[in-house]
Amino acid sequence: MSEANYDPEEEELYEHHRIVADPKQALLRIDKFLMDRLPNATRNKLQAGIKDGFVKVNDQDVKPNYKVRPGDVITVELPEPPRETDVVLEDIPLNIVYEDEHLLVVNKEAGMVVHPAYQNWSGTLVNALAYHFKNLPEMEGNEGRPGLVHRIDKDTSGLLVIAKSEKAMTGLAKQFFDHSIERTYYALVWGEPAEESGTIDINLGRSLKDRRITVPYEDETIGRRAITHYKTLETLRYVSLLQCNLETGRTHQIRAHMKHIGHTLFNDATYGGDKLLKGTQFSKYKSFVENCFKLMPRQALHAKSLGFIHPITKKQMQFDSELPEDFKAVLEKWRHYVQYT
Repeated sequence: MSEANYDPEEEELYEHHRIVADPKQALLRIDKFLMDRLPNATRNKLQAGIKDGFVKVNDQDVKPNYKVRPGDVITVELPEPPRETDVVLEDIPLNIVYEDEHLLVVNKEAGMVVHPAYQNWSGTLVNALAYHFKNLPEMEGNEGRPGLVHRIDKDTSGLLVIAKSEKAMTGLAKQFFDHSIERTYYALVWGEPAEESGTIDINLGRSLKDRRITVPYEDETIGRRAITHYKTLETLRYVSLLQCNLETGRTHQIRAHMKHIGHTLFNDATYGGDKLLKGTQFSKYKSFVENCFKLMPRQALHAKSLGFIHPITKKQMQFDSELPEDFKAVLEKWRHYVQYT
C-alpha cells in the first residue's frame, strides 16, 4: 500500500474501499478494524498506508492509533485503479451433481480456488461457471463472483450450491443468513477428542500477525461468532475421523476450531497439521505418516453433504458425495496401520 517518498497529493487517487462503521461499533484501532475487513492486507502495510494518507476517516487523515467510532466512513484510496471485476471465461470441466433452471450443485475437487482473488485470477470455479453459464446473478457487494452464495477453501473438496437466477440467489442467501442450510463435512484430525461429540462456540477473526490465519477470540467485540457441531465417527489410534456440521460459515471455521480444541486437521499446513502431532517417534511410524502426507497433500477436509429448501419449488433438497480418492486412501492406510501394528 505504501511507496517510498510518495506524496498522495501529486497523483490522482482511486477509491478501492468504502466502509461505514456499524452503529454499534466498539472503539477499535483503525489498523485492527481494517485488518478484519480487507483481504490480503497486513498490519504493517495498513499502518504505512495510513501514515502515507491513503486511508481517510470522514474525509480526514488519521493516525494509525485512531479509534474507529460508530458511523465513521473509512475510505481507502490508491494510485492505481481497482482491478476490473469482469471474470475471464475459461473452459474448465465441472462436476455437476444436480442442475435445474434456477440452481446447480457442484462437487469441487481439491486444489481449485472458488473465486478470482489476489494471486488467483484464473483457473477458479467462477471462471468455469462464467464459461458454462451466461448471465449468472451476483450478490450486492460480491461483484466478480457470479452465482456464488457460499465458498469452500482451495484445498477443501466437496459440494457447493450455485444460484442461476436472481430469485434463487436471494432465497439461498437468506437460508445461509438464517443458518438453516445443512452443511456436513468429514475431517480427519490429529488425536481423539475427549468427548465423542460436542459444540465449539467461539468468535473467529483474522490473526493480527498473519492474515492467512483465522484465530479464536474470547473478546466478543473481536471477530464474529462461529459455531461448529462435531461427532466422532471413527478413532484410528493417533487420528480420528469426525463429522462436522456448520451452524455458521466463517473463513477456515472448521480448521481454526479444530486447532482451538487441540485436534488440528491432518496435513493442514496453515495450522500446523503437516507435522507429526500424535504418536511415537519411531522411524517406521514417522515414515508411515510421511507417506500419508504424500497421498493427501492437503488438509483432510471434505464438504460431504448439503441440504436446503429449493428457493423456488420449496422442496427439501439433499445431496451427498463420496469421499475423494486421496481421502479414502489415507483412511485405509490408517485402518491397516491400526489393525496390523
